[in-house]
Amino acid sequence: MSSPAPTHPTPDSKSTQSIESAAQPEQPRNPLHGLTLEAMLTALVDYFGWAELAQRIPIRCFALDPSVKSSLKFLRKTPWAREKVEGLYLFMLREIRRRESGGLKS
Repeated sequence: MSSPAPTHPTPDSKSTQSIESAAQPEQPRNPLHGLTLEAMLTALVDYFGWAELAQRIPIRCFALDPSVKSSLKFLRKTPWAREKVEGLYLFMLREIRRRESGGLKS
């Protein structure tokens, strides 16, 4: 006689939710959470343009023949430059919120 094959219980929705929340800790107050460096850089270029970006963060990859690809390569290897980009991105978000709420007059 052969024994019946073991059956695996199906996960219920509660256990699935707890696994998902444990795998992805929530950071509702962190605007950088889950955002890629490429998305940040693209948003900054769209908002400021390469020329103003090079003035605000004086690095050569923004000033001389700028491209997203070359800038990402540099920023991934250079922590201090990445921190400056993240800081400018947060500043940009604050400016956008102020304009939307009517805090600044254009």
